[in-house]
Amino acid sequence: MTAKQQPADLDASLRARAVAAARGDARFDVLVPGGTIVDVVTGECRAADVGIVGALIASVHAPGSRSDADTVIDAAGAYLSPGLIDTHMHVESSMVTPAVYAAAVVPRGVTTVVWDPHEFGNVSGLAGVRWAVDAMGGLPLRAVVLAPSCVPSAPGLEVAGADFDADAVAETLSWPEIGGIAEVMNMRGVIDADPRMTAIVEAGLKAGKPVNGHARGLAGADLQAFVTAGVSSDHELVSGEDLIAKLRAGLTIELRGSHDHLLPEFVTALGALGHLPQTVTLCTDDVFPDDLHRDGGLDDVVRRLVRYGLKAEWALQAATLNAARRLGRTDLGLIAPGRRADIVLFEDIRDFRARHVLADGKLVASGGGMLQAPVAADVSPLRNTMKIEPLAEDDFRIAAAGRTARVVTIDRPRFTRWGETRAEVAGGYLVPPDGTTLIAVAHRHGRADSRPRVGLLEGWGEWRGAFATTVSHDSHNLTVFGGSPRDMMVAANAVIEAGGGMAVVAEGKVEALLPLPLCGLVSDVSLAEVAAGFAAIREAAGGIVEWQPPYLVFKACFGATLACNAGPHQTDRGIADVATGKLLETPVLETF
Repeated sequence: MTAKQQPADLDASLRARAVAAARGDARFDVLVPGGTIVDVVTGECRAADVGIVGALIASVHAPGSRSDADTVIDAAGAYLSPGLIDTHMHVESSMVTPAVYAAAVVPRGVTTVVWDPHEFGNVSGLAGVRWAVDAMGGLPLRAVVLAPSCVPSAPGLEVAGADFDADAVAETLSWPEIGGIAEVMNMRGVIDADPRMTAIVEAGLKAGKPVNGHARGLAGADLQAFVTAGVSSDHELVSGEDLIAKLRAGLTIELRGSHDHLLPEFVTALGALGHLPQTVTLCTDDVFPDDLHRDGGLDDVVRRLVRYGLKAEWALQAATLNAARRLGRTDLGLIAPGRRADIVLFEDIRDFRARHVLADGKLVASGGGMLQAPVAADVSPLRNTMKIEPLAEDDFRIAAAGRTARVVTIDRPRFTRWGETRAEVAGGYLVPPDGTTLIAVAHRHGRADSRPRVGLLEGWGEWRGAFATTVSHDSHNLTVFGGSPRDMMVAANAVIEAGGGMAVVAEGKVEALLPLPLCGLVSDVSLAEVAAGFAAIREAAGGIVEWQPPYLVFKACFGATLACNAGPHQTDRGIADVATGKLLETPVLETF
């Protein structure tokens, strides 16, 4: 966010009132006495009282030295932290509306999020992004909304519900609410100077707004080229060594909590440095609804990092001051005079349970709940996005001639690679070889034919049923995994009838169904209801396939179609490989 985009609410008249209160010539609107401030500049934990006027911190002064205030919020025994700032996230990943999401995270101490609404963009185009911006208006959760850069993530290899070229991105960047370009996932396009991606990155640079990255697996010359092109952040870390390499490349790190198995390694790498780089921030990226309901958002990331050995003061610095610097927001991220009064009163600095939360100087949450329910936006523009007719059992078979066939497979659930095997042919269709799983992706946005493209996965276990989902990064077409075409048909049609969502099927019976009728991504019911429905889907999926962490996990089902990542991926157009540009409509190479 550039300086010219600084909020106008901190105007001269407000500052004049705050200055008078700081001098002692006027009362504070709010006084927060008795607490211990976590100073994210010095690393100290020190006793101090905080005086607030409007949305501004007017004074941070010696304990007990002032008592003149209209409202007093007792902070005895609590630690005061700046409001937490989540530097990269997707509301849609929690499968609830922005108002419901805000009600979940604000009482836990999250006061600002940086939202990339590319899920809505991939389904509903610019109208979906505009809806996201408008839906955040008036909520107690501040949102810096970003312009999606990769709609679709791999042009030519998949078809989403929209196509954002440089002109579309530039139009979005012109909106005053847009704080930058969202994660640039088409890494090869940037590195190879593809005209489309070059123009999109240049649009962000020309607008003077940061270009956020997705640099999964990049190293050496590729990493240097990606950063030199103008990308300035990354959250796709794969190891401690990768973290250090990205820091050395000058990237702002958005250390994400959604890959918990890597966090201890990151803590070790940062500890070895002996200090916290100012370019380390924290993010959630994707939080499923049951996790959000049970554990929270960025507060959970902070809590886990401290549990794994990171200094609490470092974790808070990353989640506040470092994040504010990344955003160019000098009003955020610090409890100090002249800063915005986004303040969390935590009971301690290891468990990070919020007693009270202030946003813009107003008490908005206490005891783990909102004091006033956020006002929800009209969701009707997000309905009716399943533009696909019911499918037949044969739609989930792979046609082939002859008696045997040489076929390609997509090997491994993560860091995919090309595989090859032989398969029998019976009745004009391939017989999936032992050890393979069927994956089908059907276009559901009405911009291409909706006949499923079917491929073969290896290393995905033995499926005794099927799982269908329209949450399928990032084009969010209808994706179905399964061991039999019949179960896949039943699961797919259950999701189509529900208007989008997820279904688990075993022996032809729907074991669990989670309707997500808003863009096929989100529900407009409560978080508790969505969380319960998603937990039921998780449990049912665990009954039809045995997960093998850390890579063969339920979450892998949602990223199996992410065609911008290296290696082969199934899309609505076939089996795609962004590194080579290869696109195979069928896995059958030749028949005998």
